[in-house]
Amino acid sequence: MPVDQSLVGREFPPTAPLEVTEERVAAFAASLGARYDAGGAVPPTYPIVLAFDAMQAFLAAEDIDLFRIVHGEQRFAYERPVRVGDVLTATLGVVSLRQIGGADIIGTSSAITDGDGALVCTGRATLVHSGGQETS
Repeated sequence: MPVDQSLVGREFPPTAPLEVTEERVAAFAASLGARYDAGGAVPPTYPIVLAFDAMQAFLAAEDIDLFRIVHGEQRFAYERPVRVGDVLTATLGVVSLRQIGGADIIGTSSAITDGDGALVCTGRATLVHSGGQETS
C-alpha cells in the first residue's frame, strides 16, 4: 500500500535528549571499525544515532514496516561540530514523497539541536519504501 501524500510537510515529535559522551562516541566509532581517542573530534556521521531514532519513531507512528525500507541516501549539513557534552535531540519532517515503479521515495529532514535549541546539523535522508502487494 503506498504511503499517503499528506505526509509531506508533517513534522514528528523530537527524540528524547541524548548526551554525547566519550563512551557513546567510542562505541559508535568501534561500530565503524574506527578508534576514538578521548578528547578527539566526534565522527561526522555520529548524528545518525539520533536521526535513526527519529526515523524509527516516524515509521512507528505511520505504521510503516522497517523491513520494507531501503536507506537510499544520507547527508549531513553542519552549523557546528558535535562535541562531547552536547545534549542533542532530533526532529524529523517529511519533505518530499513520490511514487516510482510501485515504490515510495520518501525524503526526510532531521534537525539535530542542542540543549539550548540551537541547530547543530541537519540530516537529510532518502528512504525507499516497498509497500508490497495489496490482497483482497
